[in-house]
Amino acid sequence: MGRMDSGLPVQWNYQFLDAYLKYSASGKAAHNAVVVDIDDISLSAAGQWPWPRYRIAALIQAVADAEPAAIGLDILFSEPDRTSLKNIQSSFKRDFGLNLSFLGAPPGLSDNDGYLGQVLSGSGTDVVGAFYFYFDHSGKEGTLAPPAFHISGRTDLLTLNDAPGVLGNIEEIAAGLKFSGFINSQPDSDGMLRRMPLLIQYQGALYPHLSLATFMRSLGVDTARIEADGNGPVIHVGSHLIPIDKKGFALLRFNGGPYLYSAVSAADVLNGTFQRADIKDKIVFVGSSAAALHDLHSTIFDSQFPGLKMQVAVADDIASDGFVREPLWSDTAVMLASIAMGLLVSTLFIVLRGPIQLIVGSSALAVLVFLGSAYLIHSASIFVSPLMPMTVIAVLFALFTTTRFAIEKRQAYAWFKMLANARQLVMESMAAVAETRHPETGAHIKRTQNYVRAVAEKLRSDGHYTEILTPEFIDLLFVSAPLHDIGKVGIPDNILLKSDSLTPPEFELMKKHAEYGRNIICSAAQRIEGDNFLSLAGEIAFTHHEMWDGSGYPQGLAGQEIPLSGRIMIVADVYDALINRRCYKDAFAHEYSIELMRKSRATMFDPVIFDAFLSIERNIREIALTYQDLEKSGPVLGDR
Repeated sequence: MGRMDSGLPVQWNYQFLDAYLKYSASGKAAHNAVVVDIDDISLSAAGQWPWPRYRIAALIQAVADAEPAAIGLDILFSEPDRTSLKNIQSSFKRDFGLNLSFLGAPPGLSDNDGYLGQVLSGSGTDVVGAFYFYFDHSGKEGTLAPPAFHISGRTDLLTLNDAPGVLGNIEEIAAGLKFSGFINSQPDSDGMLRRMPLLIQYQGALYPHLSLATFMRSLGVDTARIEADGNGPVIHVGSHLIPIDKKGFALLRFNGGPYLYSAVSAADVLNGTFQRADIKDKIVFVGSSAAALHDLHSTIFDSQFPGLKMQVAVADDIASDGFVREPLWSDTAVMLASIAMGLLVSTLFIVLRGPIQLIVGSSALAVLVFLGSAYLIHSASIFVSPLMPMTVIAVLFALFTTTRFAIEKRQAYAWFKMLANARQLVMESMAAVAETRHPETGAHIKRTQNYVRAVAEKLRSDGHYTEILTPEFIDLLFVSAPLHDIGKVGIPDNILLKSDSLTPPEFELMKKHAEYGRNIICSAAQRIEGDNFLSLAGEIAFTHHEMWDGSGYPQGLAGQEIPLSGRIMIVADVYDALINRRCYKDAFAHEYSIELMRKSRATMFDPVIFDAFLSIERNIREIALTYQDLEKSGPVLGDR
């Protein structure tokens, strides 16, 4: 879980690791090792690559004369030098049938490869050569001698990569090298080089990396032991413990960019213009950082880190015990930390209620995990990824927040429904006050409020009054409609229930029910704080007898002066009064009622609203049939 080879999002683990390594980098120059670099300046001065082997021999001898602790040769000589005199003679003999001879050439210089081999074996300083392991195909048999280094101890702790093939130096050069190490490297899955394989198995034997082999020779040792501490396997070399994983990889800790790893130009060494102190008693790696050779690696500090300087970085980490550990117990630690964080986040959501408190508390836990991981790598060079515990915190926070929101939303919805039901009950209870003085089933209320909603929805769907007829307004219109005649509680029974026509004085008194209704509703509305749902009911009660041509009451409003709610209500109320019995009339047929209303289009009714009413005539008829008055009920109180 916490290791780089886990199944978790590896890239996120790398981000944490890289951040820690960058923050903890010393920024100091490496002082244990140095490179002699066949750089672009050297190639320009002495000729293009590859150099003749006698020039490489001269370079090695010049470095050896400066008395380094050991020399690591980061160059692979897998093919003969074609510039050797004997090879030139062979080529001309083969290609042209000519026998060439060279006058004045010493016998030892006729074979550049043999000459380099002699220099390597007799330079006076241990020179460690290089070879390369194949993992995609096999190399030539017998090209690699048995390892000169003996790796013993707890090798059972390791499951090293087993190479099927090897690319080594030609025999003339290999004969001059007593010690050698491989130069393989392996970037992580994102292309970054963070770790270096220090051990690889080949034909049952363990071979060291060039940097490790050269470091061992700088100590004058050729043996190492595999041991185990509380964090995993280590390579014990001299007084140094090198932490590795079971695959033999060591996690590097760079000091910084490549400029912190000292380099001496090969041209200066050949010309004798370098400072011997830069090389004396140090581990020296000879190779090339020239960009044209493409030995460049992407690291957290530089996307083109020379492979030659990578050797120095490894050797310096060995000498300074600077490697970072990925302990075997990290999986357990990550699991326990994840469980602990899960319990703590759960406790936070049980104890705390405020969103700010929960955000601060969860963030504090995430910061605590991050700082704990950072402390381990800073104080003990141990990396335990904080990814899983922090992910647990984030996931549980999101899950609990969503769950709490859903619960609270459901509770709020239930409370809203309860309030809506209470509001509807208030409306119907107030409307029932007007009904207590005559027998009625309440069907009139149901019919008119459904008429109103149907007409309003039709108007909205046709694009009329859309800025007013929002879904919320239509719902409020539906629950407010039952109160349109509440003012009739103030009208005397002898007028309200009169079966004959009203006299002019009686009708004037009847018309006051619109004002009475508004006053009753406004009086109740004053006791309700905030957005008052009774305001629309008062508007309907006061204006539902206003007519389009201005002949209505109580104010004689005309056209658009009449509120939309009143214009819709009058259509619904008149239709219901026509098709049902009233104390002063029998019920009219639906068709006859519609015909009567057509004659009042643009006089009594808003033409747009009446046309919408007619377009849903079938729906209106279904509402009327659904909510019929009971047969035993008496004549229904009606409008006049």
